Amino acid sequence: MALVSKLQSLSSSLSSTHFRKPNRLNPEPICSLHFNSPSYTSPFTEKHSIERYQRDRWLYNNQLEQPTLISLPPDSDSDFTRQNDIALQLPELRKLLQVLREKREREGGCGGGKCGPGNVFLVGTGPGDPELLTLKAVRVIQSADLLLYDRLVSNDVLDFVASDARLVYVGKTAGYHSRTQEEIHELLLSFAEAGATVVRLKGGDPLVFGRGGEEMDFLQQQGIQVQVIPGITAASGIAAEFGIPLTHRGVANSIRFLTGHSRKGGTDPLFLTENAADPDSTLVVYMGLSTLPSLAQKLVHHGLLPSTPAVAIERGTTPQQRMVFAELKDLANEITSAELVSPTLIVIGKVVALSPLWPHNLNEVTSLAGAI
Repeated sequence: MALVSKLQSLSSSLSSTHFRKPNRLNPEPICSLHFNSPSYTSPFTEKHSIERYQRDRWLYNNQLEQPTLISLPPDSDSDFTRQNDIALQLPELRKLLQVLREKREREGGCGGGKCGPGNVFLVGTGPGDPELLTLKAVRVIQSADLLLYDRLVSNDVLDFVASDARLVYVGKTAGYHSRTQEEIHELLLSFAEAGATVVRLKGGDPLVFGRGGEEMDFLQQQGIQVQVIPGITAASGIAAEFGIPLTHRGVANSIRFLTGHSRKGGTDPLFLTENAADPDSTLVVYMGLSTLPSLAQKLVHHGLLPSTPAVAIERGTTPQQRMVFAELKDLANEITSAELVSPTLIVIGKVVALSPLWPHNLNEVTSLAGAI
């Protein structure tokens, strides 16, 4: 039995809502490069947001007579905040584990005196728009006992969670990880061993820059079977939203997905090969805001034209999405000017100019398509 010593925040019930597809593309841009949404409220769970603590209120039941303990934590000492948060939640997490064990025994889930583990699902929730969820993902989400969700699982997606299920926020942002990856592993293992139906919710696709492979490998080594339900990765979902074909005959014959994160942090992206600067390929950069200036320099150094079309899209497929179109040499400055924030997806390549929203000369698009 895994020890539940370092665990994360669970949430109580969420009421069901009716989803409407918003008209997200502003037909009258503020200028030729920037398209702004009327609202800047985040559609995701930010690290110390009111929404997160309201959603996870049940975890702090043992502190109800001391409301100051569940006020929003300060940013001054992230490690202290994280450890304190875990300590406050631990009694309720242990209590939930016991409830789940007793429920399994009561419902006859133990054959021959031995109780088997529960089911674990790694579920991709797409880039944010709940209408992009697969039917299978919705079914599994609605049947879960416990859901561990990341920061980039949108609030609208969480509205599909059943009223009697519990949610655990395990989100990570730059400078603050509510749970380490090892603690997430222990959470998954502990509740699976208690017989729960555990759903691990990840933005986009769980096996594309989501560390889903690590979690699957860990659980399988412990004898826990894992089912993966794919999601629409941000590259395809967001590009489609803006009419950008990631491949196009005569323009781009391949795609490359790149993480903008440096493994050691900082502003320098991971090692970039000359192949990434292929003018006949489309480059999609995840998590690349901080490393884009260095990345752009390296791409140009390896031969990509400074005038290569590019776009940065913040919070794509949500009502709060914003975007900046620019040539590669100008993109970093335009992002700074527009004050885009994470999550922002960056697409670099000639296909960007095929978008109906590309603000540059129409002749450029015509010349790109001329080779088709």
